[in-house]
Amino acid sequence: MLGRGFSTGSLPPGDADYAGRWRRIKAEFTRALSHTGVGITKNAKGEYDLWQRRYWEHTLRDETDFSRHVDYIHYNLVTHGWVKRVREWPYSTFYRYVRLGIYSHDWANNYDINEGEFGE
Repeated sequence: MLGRGFSTGSLPPGDADYAGRWRRIKAEFTRALSHTGVGITKNAKGEYDLWQRRYWEHTLRDETDFSRHVDYIHYNLVTHGWVKRVREWPYSTFYRYVRLGIYSHDWANNYDINEGEFGE
């Protein structure tokens, strides 16, 4: 087990196409999201700006590393100005972490991003 009740998991035997798997996940998610009416638009290249063009692969070293990355993911919407507080994004797994007692409902409300040790 690695952090907060999640297993380390692995790709199925003989399947080492990590990049291809993520490409398919992103494509399916984007397609499903665009069909919901959420206001995502295409850029000049005809691509949705929902995902960064490159991906950053990182093997989580330990539970502390895992926790920092989860914190980074939850706080990233604040960093980029989508919301003022983490709890304002209704689609976040933040609420699951609150239910599990990992975060308080007001987690990071007064957080200064410059003080953070989030794992990017």
